[in-house]
Amino acid sequence: MNEHWDLTSLYKDEEDYRRDLERFRGWIPVLETYRGTLSDDAKLCAYFDAQVELEKLVNRLYAYAASKADLDRRNVENVGKENELISLLRRLESATSFFDPEILALGQRHMEEFFARNGSYRQFDFQIRKLFDGAKYVLSDDKERLLSHYSAFSDVGDSLYSTLSVGDYRPKTAHLSGGRDVVVTTSNWTTLIAEEKDPEDRRKVFEALYTYYDEHKNTYAEIYSFLLQSQLAVMKARGYHSILEEHLVGNQIPTSVFHNLVEVAHEGAKHLQRYYELRRKALHLEKHRSYDRFLPLSQSKTKVTYEQSKEMFFRSIEKFPEDFRNKARKVTADGMVDVYPQDGKTTGAYSRGGGGLDPMILLNFQGTLEDVFTLAHESGHSIHTLYSDESQPLMKQNYTIFVAEIASTFNEHNLLDDLLRREDLTREDRIALLQKAIDEICSTFYRQTLFGEYEYLVSRKVEKGEVLDYQVLSDIMTDLYRQYYGIDIAEEVYKPLVWCYIPHLYATPFYVYQYATSFSASLELYSRVKAGKEGAFEAYVSLLRQGGSDYPIEEVRKAGVDLTTKEPFEAVVSRMEELVGRLEKELEA
Repeated sequence: MNEHWDLTSLYKDEEDYRRDLERFRGWIPVLETYRGTLSDDAKLCAYFDAQVELEKLVNRLYAYAASKADLDRRNVENVGKENELISLLRRLESATSFFDPEILALGQRHMEEFFARNGSYRQFDFQIRKLFDGAKYVLSDDKERLLSHYSAFSDVGDSLYSTLSVGDYRPKTAHLSGGRDVVVTTSNWTTLIAEEKDPEDRRKVFEALYTYYDEHKNTYAEIYSFLLQSQLAVMKARGYHSILEEHLVGNQIPTSVFHNLVEVAHEGAKHLQRYYELRRKALHLEKHRSYDRFLPLSQSKTKVTYEQSKEMFFRSIEKFPEDFRNKARKVTADGMVDVYPQDGKTTGAYSRGGGGLDPMILLNFQGTLEDVFTLAHESGHSIHTLYSDESQPLMKQNYTIFVAEIASTFNEHNLLDDLLRREDLTREDRIALLQKAIDEICSTFYRQTLFGEYEYLVSRKVEKGEVLDYQVLSDIMTDLYRQYYGIDIAEEVYKPLVWCYIPHLYATPFYVYQYATSFSASLELYSRVKAGKEGAFEAYVSLLRQGGSDYPIEEVRKAGVDLTTKEPFEAVVSRMEELVGRLEKELEA
């Protein structure tokens, strides 16, 4: 088994990569020559042709450069390669800043007539529709060009965060009872805590990880404040009403969707708090600390190899259509997954690809049951990419974050049910799987909504001109944990600094709440498939096939779920209440 990415499928060597990089560099001045010419059909067609070529070229370049960097963030040469490419992308953005104002000046009717005359370019029609829908936020040509010169700064914060959190990160050692010393990393700390029975040892493991954030809390606060100020500048320049709207309006997501989600999560927090109190009693804890959430309620000693985890995932989808099963095997084939953690490797997991490239998965596999769910999750993203790529033209393949997590969590729902159906389940197994189902709602629905609300509250302070420092940022987090979980994380010394630990807050603002919206949609879609409703799986796959051909709210609505209402969110809360009740009975048995 090849447990590493085969990046030669992208470029056979560095010289091959450099050749394409120079091709990309050469395209930038060429595209600038189209300024002021787009009213001519032939010129506009040529510009669109160039966009297609560049999309393919940049997809391949970025997949290679970013993947090399993610395998070892300590490698200055590889990180430099990624930064060089990002710099060129910013130059391209500046060189093509004329496009939006020029198209808007032509008018929507002109563009409709253009597509009527030039039907082969309809793969750009949704892009143009989005442009006109958001026309009031587009500036004049000279202002767009000026603003584009500053766009590079918006990525500096994310780059600084990655360097501080991964490139400069050095694991610390926890000195545990019995004279044991363990090296604590961002990859293994949850596993270590789950295995420790002594509350004092769990505290030491947690603090060994979070001490790093405490040592650099002022730097993290400055980075986060810089990112928020960058968002504020764009908000003011383009005329958005809020930073929240700035991140939602491009995909026509009503701000009411976000606020409905937060409201329902608050209303249903009593079930989250009931679960934590149930855990506290079952685990005989004086207090349930936030990191105690990793403690199992049953002692499952299950360890799996990576190959076994693949087979467990494949078994869970064996009743799905053959095409879906084949895609699952394709995305987990040798060379498509980088499996195990290593020093300097980016933490967590993701799927990257599309635009003519087979998707690749990054894992940090530890051999736990949780890793099986992670494999199913990331495979869902990759399967989504394959369906999108085969169903949509290149310029409509890139689906939004808002729908991305539907495919991943759909696979997790299904894997969980497959494991629960096993006839050889013991009471301990049932408890473990019920805990898994509840923990998934806790982490994907409640926790991500909490972080989304955190972003909103912090952004409101920035909009009002209030100063942010680490204490302000920590106090907001402490208050939210009290409201959602009913626990005081200030008693855990470093836990209020959890905002330093969450990379999405820095890399993709207002991303995390979409885990909760996607989870809600996927639960509804999966429930229909599970119930055997006619056409349910086809409706689900139809969503995956839509790629980025419409606004995400509409794509989900076409598949049968309306996320502009509270009902999908309330259904998750009801599911939480039901599962906690079942768990309580199992624990009492």
